[in-house]
Amino acid sequence: MEKLNKEKFDEFVNSGKVLVDFNARWCGPCNMLHPILEELENEIQIGLVDVDENPDLAREFAVMSIPTLILFDKGNIVKKNIGFMNKEQIVNWLNN
Repeated sequence: MEKLNKEKFDEFVNSGKVLVDFNARWCGPCNMLHPILEELENEIQIGLVDVDENPDLAREFAVMSIPTLILFDKGNIVKKNIGFMNKEQIVNWLNN
């Protein structure tokens, strides 16, 4: 998983089909989600955005609650999910 900031973000999301996790270190559900995302790294490229370190990115993508997952395809938002999901839910969400 790649830690993203404003400088790296555009290049990352324009690279193809990628998943971006908007999170924070203090967020319990975010911390529960992290190991699940690590398990999915072989299936999809994943970027991490710490909303405390990157408030401009959080604002730009209207992230009001975390964790928020946004699926991008060549820079375009495909879908967005707010809140914790288990692995099975994430896989279904990504594939439907």
